[in-house]
Amino acid sequence: MKKYILSTSLLMSALVLSACGSDEAATDGEGGAEGVQEMTIKFSHVVAENTPKHQGALAMKEYIETESDGAIEVEIYPNSSLFGDQDEYQNLASNNVQFIAPDLTKFVGNNPQFNVPALPFMFDNDEEAIAFWDGEKGQEILGSLESDGVLGLSMWPNGGKHITNNERPIDSPDDFQGLKFRTQGGQVLEAIYSAMGAGSESIPFGELYTALDQGVVEGQENTFSNIESKKFDEVQDYMTIMNHTRVDYAVFTNTEFWESMNDETKEIVQAGLDEGTAVAREEATSLNEEALELIRDRGLVEIIELTPEQIEEFRTALEPIYDEFEDEIGADVYEAAREAAGQ
Repeated sequence: MKKYILSTSLLMSALVLSACGSDEAATDGEGGAEGVQEMTIKFSHVVAENTPKHQGALAMKEYIETESDGAIEVEIYPNSSLFGDQDEYQNLASNNVQFIAPDLTKFVGNNPQFNVPALPFMFDNDEEAIAFWDGEKGQEILGSLESDGVLGLSMWPNGGKHITNNERPIDSPDDFQGLKFRTQGGQVLEAIYSAMGAGSESIPFGELYTALDQGVVEGQENTFSNIESKKFDEVQDYMTIMNHTRVDYAVFTNTEFWESMNDETKEIVQAGLDEGTAVAREEATSLNEEALELIRDRGLVEIIELTPEQIEEFRTALEPIYDEFEDEIGADVYEAAREAAGQ
């Protein structure tokens, strides 16, 4: 009888130890280092490698892969190599890609408050734009797409936009008359060009060089880093330094993916995003300055630098835009943007 009880006890102990061992193995198999889930994350964007956005994505990748001991792999797809402007949002919503960093004005059809970067002469520099998007109203706008399964996480600046065209030097609103420009799209940008007697067309960024080369549009507006990295000066004759509107990106993720991560995994991914944000913000100003010098050195375009009086002429011409869109965008958004800009 004692022998039977001893055998039973040994059997039960073995079962308990076996169960504990199975649990530990399952955790290691699912989680990798220290409970971190093994996964592959795809990050798609539409610009070139020598841009603030790509540098931020690289910093994010390096941090996440290092801190997860390789349990998480981050694949970056620049230059519209995975998805372009026209289909990246749908693929994010479907979780075919886990991060994108589009121009914020791409979302004006979902929420007109994403027109903020297009408000003429609202922000003088990256710091003012960052202050808005990091603030309460900016965070509210970034979080407004959750019904689509999309969550905005962090704003990455690219800088003020400048005008290029292949018809004539532009130094006054009248010089826009009769020309057609590629824009990122949206109600405010359309109104800006209409107010100056010009047309506008939304063309995917990856197709813009060809559109300029073939004369589909006469000009475009962009940051120095985007103009230089895509060699738009090869197919344009004039560039006006204006800083009239901005290109600002934000990193968006799929909510299902974001909520599927356990605490250990999300902590690393969030810290990686923070690292990428810091790098993208640091690089924005320096890369734009370097890009302007490269454009000057290439000497392919005539560069027009506006006087304060000429800039004021543009400000005056575009001031009615604010009244036109106040109800749609919101007086509270205007107020928050002006506060961030120190106005």
